[in-house]
Amino acid sequence: MTKWTPTHEAPEPLEGPVVATITGGTILWFVLFLAQLPFYGWYADHGHTWWIWTCLAGGGLGLIGVWYVRRRDAALKRAAGVRPGPAE
Repeated sequence: MTKWTPTHEAPEPLEGPVVATITGGTILWFVLFLAQLPFYGWYADHGHTWWIWTCLAGGGLGLIGVWYVRRRDAALKRAAGVRPGPAE
């Protein structure tokens, strides 16, 4: 089997409001978690408590994502401000 190699260049990555997008998603996960808590008994009776814990896990992972994209955004801004010196 021969390896497939693309014949075109990869497109540039899309940049947008990444921090706002991840923050919004994280807030949504936590809101869903809190909205389902009053119905914990119903979820437990029907074997669906994993829905609640999935929302909590999504919110927790979202916090890690917010931390990551904020650091990435700061690093990109720092790199854009650095001017290369004369070639040696």
